[in-house]
Amino acid sequence: KYINPIRLKFLMLMFFGTGIIGILIGLTVAPVVSSDSSLLITFMGVINLSLGGFFGWIFLTQQPDERDKRKRKPKQNNVFDKIIFKLTSYIFFPKS
Repeated sequence: KYINPIRLKFLMLMFFGTGIIGILIGLTVAPVVSSDSSLLITFMGVINLSLGGFFGWIFLTQQPDERDKRKRKPKQNNVFDKIIFKLTSYIFFPKS
């Protein structure tokens, strides 16, 4: 099944981030409070890192989505879209 690359990047970021934070907290903060929980928190951080790697592997190996051109809507020439484009281009890219 094809998964949107933006969704995969978000999942990778979340799992890698929580994995790194979990390992850091498990190795630095948790031993001060309780030695039993430090191993568990570190292990959960490693699990999050491996899930981030799994989603990264899916992101790098999935085939690009080939849309069926017969289902594609024809592009409409909308005057309102042209006006919005002109206004935003003047606002964000003013001519000096």
